[in-house]
Amino acid sequence: MNEDAKKMVMNSSLYREFLAEREEILRHKWLESEKAGYDIGFERALLDWIVKHRSNWRKNRRPSSPGKSQ
Repeated sequence: MNEDAKKMVMNSSLYREFLAEREEILRHKWLESEKAGYDIGFERALLDWIVKHRSNWRKNRRPSSPGKSQ
């Protein structure tokens, strides 16, 4: 991948959303691992986070439309 393409990807809103979601999953993994007393692993944390938190997280990340109250 050339430098221009790399910059375009890294500056895209889709990539920024991916990074933000990944950060939330890693935070969830850490919290759940602390509760369990052992590393639960990324896959388990990912699936658990998707089921329990993803839809609310996405809803809260969406910018509100102009003129719409929340």
